[in-house]
Amino acid sequence: MSSKSHATLRYTSLRASLFLGCLLLALLLGHFGVIPVSGPAGVVFLVLVAALVSAPLSYVLLSKQRDEMSAQLVAKVEERKSRTATRIARQNAEEDAADEAARAAAAAQN
Repeated sequence: MSSKSHATLRYTSLRASLFLGCLLLALLLGHFGVIPVSGPAGVVFLVLVAALVSAPLSYVLLSKQRDEMSAQLVAKVEERKSRTATRIARQNAEEDAADEAARAAAAAQN
């Protein structure tokens, strides 16, 4: 199996892992008083801090995985567009043939 076959799953799992690592670090810093937090609002604040820290980190650290995921998605979209265009062309040809047959039958009756 190709290493790029599950690029979306790999990127998403790495991104989630990076966020969870940042969240764990933020919770530890909050627990030891490095980041002042209190109550449920403090936990929400730590989640926001983790999201703000993990976003630029994932942008820098996961660029290769993001590019692989993008290439995989583009290939799937192109394949789907090609299949749709082929199906539409086939349906149009069938409709044209039916129209031609109906016109020929109508011309034969006149």
